[in-house]
Amino acid sequence: MMENRSIFTLNSLGGMLIAVLLLLSVLAFLMVKAVGAQQDNASNFYKIENAKEIKMFSTDSAKHVVDVKQGV
Repeated sequence: MMENRSIFTLNSLGGMLIAVLLLLSVLAFLMVKAVGAQQDNASNFYKIENAKEIKMFSTDSAKHVVDVKQGV
């Protein structure tokens, strides 16, 4: 029986190259999205209102934090 042992079949070198290119393209896409998200939030800051009323062990502490970009 003769087997197809070509080095350029999809199961060997060609398949590996396709898989590597696919993984690199996914990595590039995710990096572009991460850099974009970081740039969007780099100038965004928060303001704490009524800092004297914040208690250490309270679940209402998050109500004192105001997103300045959304408030404008």
